[in-house]
Amino acid sequence: MVGILLTGDAGSPTLKFNAFLHFSRLTESDFLSEVSHPAETPSTQENLLDLTPEAAEIRLRGFFEEMGEPGYRARQVVRHLWTAPVREFAEITALPKALREQLAERFELPSLTIVTRQKSRDGTEKFLFRLRDGEAIETVAIPEGKRLTLCISSQAGCALQCAFCATGAMGFSRNLSPHEIAGQIREMRLLDPPINVTNVVFMGMGEPLMNWKAVGAALTILNDPNGLGIGARHITVSTVGVLPGIVALSERKEQFRLAISIHAPSDDLRRDLMPINIKYPLADVIEAATKFDRRVTFEYVMLGGVNDQEVHALQLAKLAKDCGAFVNLIPLHPGGARGFHATPPDQIARFARELRDQNVEVAIRKSRGVDIAAACGQLRVERLGGRAPRTPKEHGDIQVA
Repeated sequence: MVGILLTGDAGSPTLKFNAFLHFSRLTESDFLSEVSHPAETPSTQENLLDLTPEAAEIRLRGFFEEMGEPGYRARQVVRHLWTAPVREFAEITALPKALREQLAERFELPSLTIVTRQKSRDGTEKFLFRLRDGEAIETVAIPEGKRLTLCISSQAGCALQCAFCATGAMGFSRNLSPHEIAGQIREMRLLDPPINVTNVVFMGMGEPLMNWKAVGAALTILNDPNGLGIGARHITVSTVGVLPGIVALSERKEQFRLAISIHAPSDDLRRDLMPINIKYPLADVIEAATKFDRRVTFEYVMLGGVNDQEVHALQLAKLAKDCGAFVNLIPLHPGGARGFHATPPDQIARFARELRDQNVEVAIRKSRGVDIAAACGQLRVERLGGRAPRTPKEHGDIQVA
């Protein structure tokens, strides 16, 4: 999924997010020594961070009962999973030392390893995380006023092969687990000083609604007051239009936001740019958006001479009006162009005016972190190399709700 740069009302999905940042100063030898190591031996300990806070507390209560300890000990530990996280049980000093050691024997708190961290002059930061099996994912922190939006990944790579997306070029490796998804926010709290995340967008590597089991659990962790405690209206899930996942998200009681990557206003053009349109045509995607009980945002990357003409604006306006969507126009970053060219700023402005003339609300996203910027997934492609893209049917770990 294409990365985009965020701005707008904290309670609104009107976020602007241009392409992911690029760690151009990270050498190949540095990267290989940090990332391309053999996969670790699977742990025999139980991972508490793959459980929702409620499930973790139930599991811990059982453990403490075995130890002859009072049940309130479970709540003490749960607080340090997400709300006030620790890297290891030894840091929970409210517990006796012997009990901390017993916890460490039975359970684990896996961390994501920061391979590198780079900061733009405008305050935007990008993190490259190494996972335990040697895979790598990207996360971007974007400050604006009192708001800090974190753009997170849901898969290592992506199977969807959108023509203009650098992540699609790398192919698909695997889904992330709940602790790897929510852990991107957890790691922000573990920094010294910590980064206080107020908003989260699933606009990083991967298609979140093709990893629904883990994403659904991660959404609970993100929103739960005993988890990360981020308001549902401050959490946006972006999708290319995976219909079963849109339905599953709409059935959640929480008011999570939905953004749909449209990028082309007709089936013919969208099939050329986004092969997923063959399985989920535009008409079906718009119908699903119409039935979604919260306002939907359309993401639209501006591709010079491809989808940026007046006829495209009129077609897009009709789609947006059909489901009352807000439109975000995204300037293409050349780092992720893959042969495409950016629409000039004045033409983007004209395109926006044409939408407004059709009574469609629209915003043009501004670029952030330009001095270190590149497309979503570009760093990972350069350092790990591409893999043959896989379709959902070719990989059993892709889950559609």
